Amino acid sequence: MPNDPVRQQYATDKNLKIRQAIHEKYTHPRIDFPEWVLQAIEWRGDERVLDVGCASGTYYTPLKAHWATIEYHGVDFSPGMLAAHPAEKNLSLADAQFLPYADNTFDVVMANHMLYHVPDIDEAIVEFRRVLKPNGVLIAATNSLQSMPELQVLMRRAVLLLAQAGSSQIQPPQPASDRFALENGTRQLARHFYAVMRHDLPSKLIFPEIEPIMNYLESTRPLREPQLPEDVHWDDVMMIMRQQITHLVNHLGELVVNKLNGVLIATDSGDFIKQFVAIRQNLQG
Repeated sequence: MPNDPVRQQYATDKNLKIRQAIHEKYTHPRIDFPEWVLQAIEWRGDERVLDVGCASGTYYTPLKAHWATIEYHGVDFSPGMLAAHPAEKNLSLADAQFLPYADNTFDVVMANHMLYHVPDIDEAIVEFRRVLKPNGVLIAATNSLQSMPELQVLMRRAVLLLAQAGSSQIQPPQPASDRFALENGTRQLARHFYAVMRHDLPSKLIFPEIEPIMNYLESTRPLREPQLPEDVHWDDVMMIMRQQITHLVNHLGELVVNKLNGVLIATDSGDFIKQFVAIRQNLQG
């Protein structure tokens, strides 16, 4: 089951909505990320889709807008998230590690920006593969390990200033996505699927003002605060972060934060690998 910080972070969609709104407003070049993710595979329009960690339905609306005949099913561990979902049916409260569906049920499983929150990532991937049809496809959007490095540098400096002397080895609170990022996520999926393809989307967050950055950081508090050293307090870290960010924005006119997001597509015999598998089977036959 997800740990307490994750449950606190996603008890409702409040913090998620804050970050989504900031990404939408301040990202350059502007791009509809869910739309971009959905375009990573070829759709027929009649697929049965399972959206694991569906939250409040970020992918539901664009999916149904393009392919109204798709049969959509959503799963999340948070009742508060599901309460905000626009789908009227086929929503389930469940753990990604124990999906309440039969084998070979879905053409597509989506697990976007959620696998890094699962206690046993391998167990969840095994479940995804179990409920996928033999030629099914897994879509897993996530971040790079190198995403938003500017904020990590500022956070590390703030933590080191506040920590006890001699604690130079202390690391700042790490983004949750480091557990399943584009780099290590590719390897984790490759242990379970025949083929994995990675698509990258580099961009920048450009902040001409301070408050949106602070709001973004505060929205991550439930996940980052438990990682702080015992003698370092979140409010003190945010005070120093504000001072650093204010200095940079006043000096440079803006703070630029580099992002690298993307999506991993995994399959045994579907989508991008389908033709290759067919040719190989014909040669072997």
